[in-house]
Amino acid sequence: MKRSFIITAGFTLAVLFSISVLAQEMNPEAGKLYNDGNRMLKAGNYSGAITNYENALKINKDYRIYYQKGVALKKSRNFSEAKSSFEMCKKLKPDFEAVYNALGGIEFALGNYDEAASNFEHVLEISKNNKVKMQVKRNLSLAYTKLGERLFSKGRVNDAISYLNKAVENKNYDAAYLILAKIHNELGNWDKSLDAAQMALKYRKSIGSGGPYFYMGVAYKNEGNVEKAKKMFQLASRDASYRKTANYELTLLN
Repeated sequence: MKRSFIITAGFTLAVLFSISVLAQEMNPEAGKLYNDGNRMLKAGNYSGAITNYENALKINKDYRIYYQKGVALKKSRNFSEAKSSFEMCKKLKPDFEAVYNALGGIEFALGNYDEAASNFEHVLEISKNNKVKMQVKRNLSLAYTKLGERLFSKGRVNDAISYLNKAVENKNYDAAYLILAKIHNELGNWDKSLDAAQMALKYRKSIGSGGPYFYMGVAYKNEGNVEKAKKMFQLASRDASYRKTANYELTLLN
């Protein structure tokens, strides 16, 4: 039986810098407005924060103010204006790595996964901080996973595999491994499907266990290992999302 396949697990991107970016070497009046905006942002008063940042920018066109304004706009889900604010920050401070991560997050939210990946890649190129790189590699893995998922849905299987492999090279992401297990299942690459499904289980955080067990069952069935296939389908049937298809496969084996 064919299964439609869309990863619905939450994609939460890592944020590099919080609102603790200080107002050092800033016009005092602008700095006061900036700090007031930061306090409002922390309290969840995004519209008030944005107003303070805009007033600060009338006095001092500082990259930090544009960055924080972008953060407030993003939290308000005004992605278009947030992107413009981050772009201004980047123009004023091209070596500010946090803004590339922020732009990557905006592009990701807009579904522009190529652009998101490009921004995350740029952070890796310019950052010398290993902790930052680890956080951004996670974001990059999510962007590559979404690219792979999208290309797979369009039938561009080889391109999908390429992006998904890049995803797991940056982070052992369970959803990426699960899609790879599904793709290799459809291609009849049973060993590769088993390997990917086992990795999905090993690093499972955002997916259910049913998917990996189901694709392992299909692989074992096609390799002629009926007993292992039955065991995998029985395990898959414990997951409500895969119960019907797993039970159907079990009826074919009994």
